[in-house]
Amino acid sequence: MPEFAVLIYANDSRHAPDATKEDLKECDEHFDALVASGRMHIAYALTPSDHARTVRAAGTAHGPYDAAGQVVAGFYILKATDIDEAMDLASKDPSILTGGGVEIRPVHSGGVVNRTE
Repeated sequence: MPEFAVLIYANDSRHAPDATKEDLKECDEHFDALVASGRMHIAYALTPSDHARTVRAAGTAHGPYDAAGQVVAGFYILKATDIDEAMDLASKDPSILTGGGVEIRPVHSGGVVNRTE
């Protein structure tokens, strides 16, 4: 089954080192639903953007690469029959409800190999 990367854009990540279960409730519910559906392949939450470091041709800097206000807050890999199904599954991501968005891209290669599949 094809895989699709879902890049989460938000004002910042909710996954700060001191985040509580309540802070992450919506994210955890969405994650749990995707896992239960059998479509979640792998997921990573990134720390807030103030933990980021940027490398550019001119040198390095503290902070995220994008200065437009929203940053990549995390990503996950879905298994879906096509991009339309991936978009439907990703459309329930809670970042969309708070003014952020998600970007869905077909995965070309790489990932975690599960030798028991």
